[in-house]
Amino acid sequence: MAGRKIRNMEELAGVSGISRPTLSKYFQDPGSVRESTRKRVEIALEKFDYRPNIFAINQHRKLTKMIGIVVPFLADPFFAEIVRLLERHCIDGGYWPMVFSAHGQQRLENNALANLESLRPAGALIAPLGRSSDLKAVQRFTEEVPTVIFDSNVKVGRAFVGSDNFQSIPLIVDYLCRTGEPPCFFEMPPVNPNANKRRDAYVHSMRRLGFDPKLIRVTGSDWNFERIGRSEGVHLISERALPSDTVLCSNDRLAIGLIAAAYQKGLRVGHGPNCAIRIAGHDDHPWSRFTCPPLTTVSQDYRSIANRSVEVLFDLIDGKGNHDERPEELFEGKLVLRDSA
Repeated sequence: MAGRKIRNMEELAGVSGISRPTLSKYFQDPGSVRESTRKRVEIALEKFDYRPNIFAINQHRKLTKMIGIVVPFLADPFFAEIVRLLERHCIDGGYWPMVFSAHGQQRLENNALANLESLRPAGALIAPLGRSSDLKAVQRFTEEVPTVIFDSNVKVGRAFVGSDNFQSIPLIVDYLCRTGEPPCFFEMPPVNPNANKRRDAYVHSMRRLGFDPKLIRVTGSDWNFERIGRSEGVHLISERALPSDTVLCSNDRLAIGLIAAAYQKGLRVGHGPNCAIRIAGHDDHPWSRFTCPPLTTVSQDYRSIANRSVEVLFDLIDGKGNHDERPEELFEGKLVLRDSA
């Protein structure tokens, strides 16, 4: 019998001696059955190598144990790290996360939301594309599924958790102005609301300190930020078009590309003798400490953003909180001093 292929729970009940309702109860919530029964089920699963069709089970549940996670671009190490933390918290809370990437495209974001809704998730954690999102489609989804928005604050969902750009950008602008030439701001056309907030925070901070803001917007509208930073940086350096020898980049990925451009053009990056240019970023990208030289930046509080997003979602799933309000929680960044600036 151990070699027989078990196709469904009815067959598993027949060969294991465990009732079909008990098996169903176990698969919906292992903690809801007695420990002795749980051990019997787990022994039977191992013996008969059976895995339930979780999608079929979900169709019969009023509330599934699945949580959807949707991000703009999973290949971005920032989102990969956030997703890793979100997944871990969901699993620890007794839920199964399912991850979707929009790959920077509205059509794929809409498809992800439609497919996710068809699976009847208990809730969702979404970082929308932002500027290129179909906000009506995102809004429709959040009206059907308890949803916490993180990172990109578009006005949908039941709550938002993210970073306080108007705290973090002034932190690094103040430092750069104190320690060298005031920075220019290196950006590309914004792909989400964070980019606009960071630019506005830079302009406000420079004026507050009595300096004229110097904005450099380069071309490029996809998620290949490093490539854009390098190619546009090479052009700017070649044309001597940088208005300052200190450059604050809108995000670390652009800064990584600009460091590569400086190397290509023979410029030494850093803060000290024989250095031609200082480069700083924002986010504390997982690779920023491994650039050459290591990148000065402002950290986002990855762990707190992930923790709080899941906590708020669990409260929504449990029916807690005021559903007439859309709370927003922002976490402060911390200055991370490395050799690039």
